Amino acid sequence: MPMSQGHVDLLAAHQPRLERLSRRSFLAGAAAALCAPGLAGCATSGGMTRAEAALAYGPLPDEPFPVPAVDLDRLDPKFYRRRVKFETDAAPGTIVIDPGNYYLYFVEEGGFATRYGANVPRPEFLWHGTAYVGRKAEWPVWTPTRDQIGRDPELKKYAGGMPPGLDNPLGARVLYLYQDGRYTLCTIYSTIYPHTIGQGVSSGCVGLLTQDMIHLYARTPVDTEVVILPA
Repeated sequence: MPMSQGHVDLLAAHQPRLERLSRRSFLAGAAAALCAPGLAGCATSGGMTRAEAALAYGPLPDEPFPVPAVDLDRLDPKFYRRRVKFETDAAPGTIVIDPGNYYLYFVEEGGFATRYGANVPRPEFLWHGTAYVGRKAEWPVWTPTRDQIGRDPELKKYAGGMPPGLDNPLGARVLYLYQDGRYTLCTIYSTIYPHTIGQGVSSGCVGLLTQDMIHLYARTPVDTEVVILPA
């Protein structure tokens, strides 16, 4: 299923509210304390073969909207889901996003993490700080903002919300990021487009392949801390 520039713009829906980085601010120095530089170089434990990836990223026919298999020819193997050694002061259960290397980590016990390949904001929309999962949803409705409708009047037809489905830019699962009790307009969302992984495509959000997002979603309760490192 080809992805038009218009769909990329939909994926870019949620621009961060940088002015909200107040009590939960996470500056570059703090980021360095959380995790050493060169996160992508952390020693790994195991890793998927192509055959294993074909199973992990296979079709999901039992979803309300059946999800196709990932075209592995369009996904760099370095972005396969993988359990890696991960030195950090973040508590187990924390999500750490490394936009400079296009990875999202779910911190685990014993100095390990599950690492997922991700797409990230475009350079002009990169941000860093801390947030938390304020709510989560399966097959959500997506509603464009007034500004988005102003820029693209065709989105007016979705002013009441775009129904769930494969064309919905939030996909099958979404984690909504909050700061100080307010929605930041940024999300961690699911995508069926493997060629976006390892790319900057959004206005503040982070995307995982649907199969990875379902895996992460099941492990992530509301109030999970999220750390976004400087790129």
